Amino acid sequence: MGATLLLAAIVVAALVIKTALAELGEPGSGRRQWMFLTDSRAVVAGAVTALALGLLGWRVAEGEGAVWAGVAGFLVAFAMGQGRGSR
Repeated sequence: MGATLLLAAIVVAALVIKTALAELGEPGSGRRQWMFLTDSRAVVAGAVTALALGLLGWRVAEGEGAVWAGVAGFLVAFAMGQGRGSR
């Protein structure tokens, strides 16, 4: 499971690095990229995805499946929050 956690951390770190590079190019873009955390629709979609995949993943691969379900839920929320206008 150690390798799974490391790989999941690398995926999240890649998103943070992507945000940092975008922020260097255009100040304020990092905040816009992470606004999905305040978008209830994106958060709910990510949570539902994580829950559904987590239940399936736990049955198939136990802890490793749950870790990847969490990463998938995070990516779904991140993707749904992109491109939507600020409220």
